[in-house]
Amino acid sequence: MWFKRMQPDAPAATRRDHARSRHGPAVSSSARSRAGLLVLAIVACHPTPADAGSSATNGTIALSSQLVDRGLAITPATPIIQAAVSWASPAGWSLGLSGSTELRSPRRITQSLLQGSRSWSLSGDWQMQAGVLYYRHSGDARSTAYDRGEAGINWLYRDTLTFGVSAIRLIGAGDRRTRAAADLDVHWPLTEHLFLSGGAGVAHVPPVRYSYSYSRYRHYRYHDREGFYRYGHVGLMWVDGPWRVELDRVATDLESSRSTPDPDASPWMATISRSF
Repeated sequence: MWFKRMQPDAPAATRRDHARSRHGPAVSSSARSRAGLLVLAIVACHPTPADAGSSATNGTIALSSQLVDRGLAITPATPIIQAAVSWASPAGWSLGLSGSTELRSPRRITQSLLQGSRSWSLSGDWQMQAGVLYYRHSGDARSTAYDRGEAGINWLYRDTLTFGVSAIRLIGAGDRRTRAAADLDVHWPLTEHLFLSGGAGVAHVPPVRYSYSYSRYRHYRYHDREGFYRYGHVGLMWVDGPWRVELDRVATDLESSRSTPDPDASPWMATISRSF
């Protein structure tokens, strides 16, 4: 997922949460902002609005080319399986849980995401959503990214435009600073099933671990940098009922390989997903 942010972003990595229109695509309210693009992946992590008077449970499974979080690679360029389940109430409350794993090591969860949110209707065209998320990494991803908690607010215009801001706290990074991110995403209909997908964001540069070893043990310290970096994507998305296919060109002005353990992010990201 870049689960753009599996926008709980995928089944991501991951953003930022998705409102499904009659045309088909779900708009990521903060998936990309939180986990990246294709990991948008957690398409299901951003629940579809429930019918009036009833709660709704939804699920999504996806296959992505890489797990990327806000333009930075979490895994090598290897196929990623993502799965997500979400619950939404007619009052606007929603809960989501998702997990990602490398196809070559399906028994090891690479990234998991727990999300809770509350949505409000501002007008016939605008909605607002406030939510909290918790990202947990394991396996090789733990040497690349820190676990983190996020709180964010998102504004959605129909099923076309989403803007969100997030406050981020890293767990185990050696500092207690609150970091920030802002994301803008657009899904513009070209035909009944084809959409232009684009987005841009800015975020504090995250600290990264670097490893050193002696004997048979490996230890991790962290390296930190100040300032912000920018990231974005542009591509095409095809939607037909529960199926979605997306291909994006991804760019960032901060290299993901800024420390030894970090993998490189592929400039092209692809995801195919199905919702249930």
